[in-house]
Amino acid sequence: MTNNAPSARLRLGHSTLAARDMDVLVAFYTNVLGFQVTNRGAVGEDAELAFLSQDPEHHHQIAMVRGVPVPDRTLHLVDHLAFRTGTLDDLRRFRAALLEAGIEGITPICHGNAWSLYFDDPEGNGIEIYVDSPFHVAQPAAEPFNLDQTDQEIEQATREMFADKPEFRPMAEWQEEFAKSLDQS
Repeated sequence: MTNNAPSARLRLGHSTLAARDMDVLVAFYTNVLGFQVTNRGAVGEDAELAFLSQDPEHHHQIAMVRGVPVPDRTLHLVDHLAFRTGTLDDLRRFRAALLEAGIEGITPICHGNAWSLYFDDPEGNGIEIYVDSPFHVAQPAAEPFNLDQTDQEIEQATREMFADKPEFRPMAEWQEEFAKSLDQS
């Protein structure tokens, strides 16, 4: 098979969710996750759209649509929205906000290259909030981790979990190698 892909790079612009109860979903994403509604309105007689963002460079990072069929979700590790945050303390603050909002089933997972919290929003849409780690680890990789440990303890535990795995190295090394491979394609 010949690679005819254009050399231009793509960046994900936004994701769209089907909503059963738009008010509940918008309240969760604004009050718990910190998004703001940039626009909201009717589309025809039976549908409604809401646009949400946390980035002034993007009118919307998430679009929600009420009035369309809502798919069944069974495994949020596969079918989910993923949001990057900056620090493990940020991850801890999000966990506290989720617990305060009554969200159950929050699952902390260490992928080696990231530390993640997986959970469902009020309508069962899978969400991941994650922090990059300083390591590259071949994927898939998923182990539980203790977010109540210090940052140093989490990093050390991650190193111990994955140091003997193929491809384990500093993320900066992997990024440099990958950038070179992209430039060659």
